[in-house]
Amino acid sequence: MRDHGGNLDAARALHGGGDWIDLSTGINRVPYPLPPIPAEAWTALPTRTALDSLIRAARSAYHTDAAILPVAGAQAAIQMIPRLATPGLARVLGPTYNEHAAALREAGWRVKEVGDLSSLAGADLAVVVNPNNPDGRVQAPEALRQLAERVGQLVVDESFADPVPDLSLAPDPGGALVLRSFGKFFGLAGVRLGFLLGDAGTVAGLAAMAGPWPVSGPAIAVGRMALADRDWARATTARLADDAARLDGLAARAGWGLVGGGHLFRLYDTPDAPAAQAQLARHRIWSRIFPWHDRWLRLGLPGLGEWDRVAAALA
Repeated sequence: MRDHGGNLDAARALHGGGDWIDLSTGINRVPYPLPPIPAEAWTALPTRTALDSLIRAARSAYHTDAAILPVAGAQAAIQMIPRLATPGLARVLGPTYNEHAAALREAGWRVKEVGDLSSLAGADLAVVVNPNNPDGRVQAPEALRQLAERVGQLVVDESFADPVPDLSLAPDPGGALVLRSFGKFFGLAGVRLGFLLGDAGTVAGLAAMAGPWPVSGPAIAVGRMALADRDWARATTARLADDAARLDGLAARAGWGLVGGGHLFRLYDTPDAPAAQAQLARHRIWSRIFPWHDRWLRLGLPGLGEWDRVAAALA
């Protein structure tokens, strides 16, 4: 089932309007402060020079010399990857973000979800989300590099890896294709920006699919400035770690158990996930539950000025 967080339309349809706090996603609620955007970013087609400046910023932020393709969000990459090869057997390490399996199935792949890393071996294409969404499970980079030698193509989705750079394959993708999201950590999902990293031939094939203007002028302007601001990234990582512990404390006092999570979201075991979601919704706080687990509820981290309301809802 292709269900997602961020579905505030559904929240309003079920529970009414009002001032909602959307914690159903893993998007940073304290976003990067938008810089001034040059007028030509809106009025002119993006130039190769501008795109190259964004790639340089990404290369520096991700500490890599790999080939990089900017795309319109990690979702754009997920839609393109199934077209890299003739459809065959794809294995996805799950449970995880459901768009990987859905996009592969729509492209004609036979998709099997497996529960451990070793079971991915032998697939024509294998997908690992690292850190994983929704439970925060992590895989060691060396284990992933070894796995890349045992599958046709390994795809590693690092959409939540910004706060944990030591987990990233970006500095040395080897045979893997690495996805990075911009909007989640920087809290600017509406910019629609992400990156694909890998060997030059694979990235060139994806660039041909993406076309001559894979991202917008405003996305280039915002992305290159934000990626270069490493002081903001370090301070944000530290704040998110503190906020995750704070939210865990509130959840524990509500009787919820921590299943896992990362710097941008936490996953809790509740007595009844739909009931817990409804409880939060009465306070106009939207959360994420899963059709395949009736006890798990995921919460993003509240932003500035939102904590009192979350604490009251969980009291």
